Amino acid sequence: MIIYTDGGARGNPGPGGAGVVFCNEKGEIIDRFSKFLGEKLTNNEAEYQAAILALEKFKLKFGKKLSKEAEIEIRTDSELLTKQINGEYKIEKEELQKLFIKLHNLTLDFKKVKVKAIKREKNKEADKLVNEAIDGEENLFS
Repeated sequence: MIIYTDGGARGNPGPGGAGVVFCNEKGEIIDRFSKFLGEKLTNNEAEYQAAILALEKFKLKFGKKLSKEAEIEIRTDSELLTKQINGEYKIEKEELQKLFIKLHNLTLDFKKVKVKAIKREKNKEADKLVNEAIDGEENLFS
């Protein structure tokens, strides 16, 4: 399973959203999810929360048993997230450390989780979902 994730915050920090797109190995979209994450997030916090949302949604959609057998590739345009998860960068900010631990603990529920960096233009669908999540929340208060 290939899962595209994106997170973003307007204003950085500001209102944040997450977008998740599930695809099969042929690249065909299986499902999409978006979520408003809150009012005062950084882009990096939103990127972590998008990856967390992806694994949580997978477990809900396919169940614990299938999750244990699943090999997941998370594709993200966040170099920071990718390099921190893969042990190439230190995680200095306390909030990101907490999100790293949460994400790491979730990966234990899967056979294999790989995080791969992709170019922003290859992540347009997940990015669109981020903006829809933020826009939807902002429209509620306009």
